[in-house]
Amino acid sequence: MWTTLGLAFAIMLVLEGLLPLFAPASWREMFRRVSELQDGQIRFFGLASVAAGLTLIALFA
Repeated sequence: MWTTLGLAFAIMLVLEGLLPLFAPASWREMFRRVSELQDGQIRFFGLASVAAGLTLIALFA
């Protein structure tokens, strides 16, 4: 189980690192826009991400 969790975390890091590696200006602009969102909007995106992740886990586990 820990191996799978470690591999999933490693893949997440690779995917998260692609945008700043290949398009740093776009990455910076994305964070500027996110910083202007209200707390409720950021929480909604967090909730949607958690729900999508749990749904994928349920589908593939």
